[in-house]
Amino acid sequence: MRLTSRRRVSRAATAVAAIALPLSLAAPASADPAADARQRANSISAPSVMRHLQAMQAIADANGGTRASGTPGYAASRDYVAGKLKQAGYNVTIQPFEFPFFAENSTATMNQVSPDPTTYAPTPPDGSSVGDFATMTYSGSGDVTATVQAIDLTLPPAPAPGSTSGCEAADFAGFTTGNIALMQRGTCSFEAKAANAQAAGATGVIIFNEGQPGRTDTLQGTLGNPTFSIPVVGTSFAVGEDLAAPAGTVVRLATDTDSETRTTWNVLAESKKGRADRVVMGGAHLDSVLPGPGVNDNGSGSGALLEVAMQLGKVPPKNKLRFAWWGAEELGLLGSEHYVAGRSPDELAKIKLYLNYDMVASPNYAIKIYDGDDSDAVGAPAGPAGSDEIEKTFEKYFDFLRVGHVGTDFDGRSDYGPFVAAGIPSGGLFTGAEGIKTDQEAAMFGGQAGVAYDVCYHQGCDTINNVNRTALAVNTGAMAHSAVTYAFSDDLPGPDTRPASAAARTLQAHQHDHALTR
Repeated sequence: MRLTSRRRVSRAATAVAAIALPLSLAAPASADPAADARQRANSISAPSVMRHLQAMQAIADANGGTRASGTPGYAASRDYVAGKLKQAGYNVTIQPFEFPFFAENSTATMNQVSPDPTTYAPTPPDGSSVGDFATMTYSGSGDVTATVQAIDLTLPPAPAPGSTSGCEAADFAGFTTGNIALMQRGTCSFEAKAANAQAAGATGVIIFNEGQPGRTDTLQGTLGNPTFSIPVVGTSFAVGEDLAAPAGTVVRLATDTDSETRTTWNVLAESKKGRADRVVMGGAHLDSVLPGPGVNDNGSGSGALLEVAMQLGKVPPKNKLRFAWWGAEELGLLGSEHYVAGRSPDELAKIKLYLNYDMVASPNYAIKIYDGDDSDAVGAPAGPAGSDEIEKTFEKYFDFLRVGHVGTDFDGRSDYGPFVAAGIPSGGLFTGAEGIKTDQEAAMFGGQAGVAYDVCYHQGCDTINNVNRTALAVNTGAMAHSAVTYAFSDDLPGPDTRPASAAARTLQAHQHDHALTR
């Protein structure tokens, strides 16, 4: 990524410890709504943002340690955010939508009973380690001991990927009802393989990796929907090869899951004033993953955005402000996709820009701005026209503070995805997830090179103690500055027409969930 400065963020840490925000960048103070907005944004303090994060931790603590969509912890998070926004004077909408819910309630079991008794190591539900096999997302529940029956395997594997094992109903001609179907990764989706096996009378499904270089590890995949009533697991190539011979191998396979359609919600807040044909929108996903409370991912973005919105709620903006807290982001951007898909072309045309805040307080952070102009010339292409101007707005703010910053790609892993695909100018901030911090970033921001930005990413340890307050302070200041800048701007980013962008085409191939599908 492009490095835009080598100054250490610690030089600004003292100045922003209470988030003393230099919003006077926009214009000198005067007795007008814009000046009032700057003053209110300047009043944001680090403790005020932390109170929202502490509330989210308390919600998780009271609800089984999670705030995931489809759980009581998410419903309580929804109510907390909506209540604060109503008090702040917004028109608040709770937007329901259905989604496929999945939870693995206990660790799965897979044993070879005969001819060679073997216990295979499971991947636990919290994903804290990877074993010999893993329950596939949307697997059904069951405890079955049965004969394994191989389905059109290619062993040894072909030189190149291309196995069609289980992809056709005809592959199951002669399949014995009640057996466990053993299939190989390749060409068609895991969903198609499992559906064909279930239709043929299988009592369980084992899909193993195909065997070529790079396709040998334990599969951690998704079946796409909660329509399966039998256990379905993925394994490494070595385990699959072991089970394939001799014929007649008997396995015990047991899973305990909840896999069903549930309802979750987006929370939307809109200013009562401002031009309805010029909407400035910001968003953050509100849900955690099931294994943890998600205080950094994404309590940090949600809490910071909530405090910014609350401070601006009493100020009449020139352009309409709209804020969103998305549900079911962790399952594939489902909330933001639902929202964008439900808007008419005319409604989408009124959204002049979208700003996304997903993880803004990672403990081993880097200050990352979405690369709207593809100036680093690597990875995903530039965002829709106008995204470069949004990037420059954030750069100007950080440069004023003498805070270093780097670019990060629109890689499709967060809720900007549907907006970029719709051609809406987009941008935002990010402090890193499971990626590894570079030597250059450690020189700029401190912390540890060679270590993940967030070692608790998607784990139970993503608690209130997993938040870097300096990163939270600096990024909240940038969020407030951008909101005020665009709320009163006469010159919003982007053209009036929105041709399809290269980024939009690229994002069609990316999903937030990195589950393997073939």
